[in-house]
Amino acid sequence: MATTAPQGVPVPSSGPGAVPLPPELDPAALARWRASSGAVVDLLALARELGGVSAVRLGPRPTVLVTDPGAVQHVLAHHPDRYVKRSHRARILVGDGVLAATGEPWKRQRRLLQAEFTGAGIRRYEQRITDAARRTADHWAECARTGTPTDVGEDMRFFALDTIWRSLTGHPLDEVTNRELGAIHTVGATLPATPSASADVAELRATVAADLARIDAVAEHAIAAARRGEAGPEGPGLLRVLVEAGESRPEYTDQLIRDELVTLLAAGHETTANTLSWLYLLLDRHPEARRWALDAGAAGSPERETALRALASETLRLYPPAWLIPRHATEDDILAGYRVEAGTDIFVCPYLTHRDPELWPEPEHFDPQRFDPERFTAADEGRRSSRHGAYYPYGIGARACLGAQFAVREMAVLLEHLLPAFVPSFDAAPTSPVFGFTVRPDGPMRATITAA
Repeated sequence: MATTAPQGVPVPSSGPGAVPLPPELDPAALARWRASSGAVVDLLALARELGGVSAVRLGPRPTVLVTDPGAVQHVLAHHPDRYVKRSHRARILVGDGVLAATGEPWKRQRRLLQAEFTGAGIRRYEQRITDAARRTADHWAECARTGTPTDVGEDMRFFALDTIWRSLTGHPLDEVTNRELGAIHTVGATLPATPSASADVAELRATVAADLARIDAVAEHAIAAARRGEAGPEGPGLLRVLVEAGESRPEYTDQLIRDELVTLLAAGHETTANTLSWLYLLLDRHPEARRWALDAGAAGSPERETALRALASETLRLYPPAWLIPRHATEDDILAGYRVEAGTDIFVCPYLTHRDPELWPEPEHFDPQRFDPERFTAADEGRRSSRHGAYYPYGIGARACLGAQFAVREMAVLLEHLLPAFVPSFDAAPTSPVFGFTVRPDGPMRATITAA
């Protein structure tokens, strides 16, 4: 007997009481998507209509899409040993850094870095974050004074890279380093959106070889300076922690220190820059949200910071940095009542979970007050009782983003400097997202800055 999923194809079962396979996208719908040359996210959205756990054929292996909060927690938080990372899409860039590492090496690497990204650890870098924010504010002040347009997306990228560079090295970001590390974005743009779409690694490496060489040269210079004890004007940075590990731990080879440094540079600025870029595009469309945040409290007050964090949180809901989290089932399992076989690729999709109308009323609407604690109602809490599986822009569980607190803090600091003082007016704002390794605006963000 076959079990038929709504809008899906018949799914075989192996007898009375057997757990069925997840409902699979109708092959006709898959064919229409292929004919339309649609984005992967469009195909996943079709599969999502079958339910919070569904199947879709993207490559040679079976693939299961997961958006249901309970299933999200099952995969990412409760059973990370059953659902693991395979070869990471960004490995060509970050090597064996903590983002791509697995097993015992990952555990050791995460333990070394974790203390730097707790609340106490972040406070050590507070002045560096503030100095980077002031630098961006000074740039916008000059743009406002002279009427010179600027690219808001590039300004957000420079701020985020300046912040992480100061935190790593103790030096403000200089123009030469900024230009050379622009290669991180170039390499990132070549990475496939999904593991099943992975290009030939040797061919991809050859394509970006010159860019990787530029990144390696910057990393080599920074590591050598840290080994010589040449602290920047802001004091030693996080890179010193890695160098000291290399002096006492044989696993921290020159290559691994390079990989960790590049991981922190890449993950520490691309995602934050994208979030801030999306936030300013959303504020351009919803100026009332800016007024709400500024009216929440005086500059520097807890109420103001809560509102600024709400702006960032709502942006992260709509455009989560890691819009797709791939995993691989290492053993047979039951997921939300469905049989998942070992060898299945799992795609956990925050982008689609965050836009589920059963979890988020009017999910396409930008409403930062969703994250205002004073507005929560009993209905809100009931609707989001599985909060950790309904909202996870930085992942959840053991492999949640190490720098999530750092990113939210630096965004709040920048907004405290920019939001009350300036309003950008976009000449031609991007209108669509690009779904690659991250989700980013689809074009330049040229704007005129006006003093508020």
